[in-house]
Amino acid sequence: MDFLHNFPFWAAITAIFFAQFVKVPLQFIMTKKIDWTLITSTGGMPSSHSAGVTALTTSVALVEGLGSTLFAVSAIFAIIVMFDATGVRRQAGEQAVVLNRLSLDFQKMISDIQDWQGKTNKEKQIEFKKLKELLGHKPVEVFFGGLTGVIWAVILHNLLVAL
Repeated sequence: MDFLHNFPFWAAITAIFFAQFVKVPLQFIMTKKIDWTLITSTGGMPSSHSAGVTALTTSVALVEGLGSTLFAVSAIFAIIVMFDATGVRRQAGEQAVVLNRLSLDFQKMISDIQDWQGKTNKEKQIEFKKLKELLGHKPVEVFFGGLTGVIWAVILHNLLVAL
């Protein structure tokens, strides 16, 4: 039953869920549209990956101390995850934008060819599926995700210590 009382685990998991949930109202403020799919999507503000790993690292620091090996492991893990979110995953998302544009241009060209005149739009769309473009994060999204995780872990720790 120690698992149920593992503060770093629960701080990280709840920070991820909190960051995913808060994307909906933030997007509403920006666009005046509610998009519930953001709760389960990748990318966006704030980064739930960053919130999770920083909440984990912060809670390990609060429980085990800054000099612990466990803190060092979780801090390096957080750095790698946050670097990856702004690097490889973001670049993959930018490439998806270009590939989707090429796909649309190619589809337009193909639609003018005689063979495609007999197909329905649905049949054409099935052949050209869009790639997911929102894969990674801008540095500001990672920063605020990290800040969210740190603040979340400190608030939870203070609430649980007070109990």
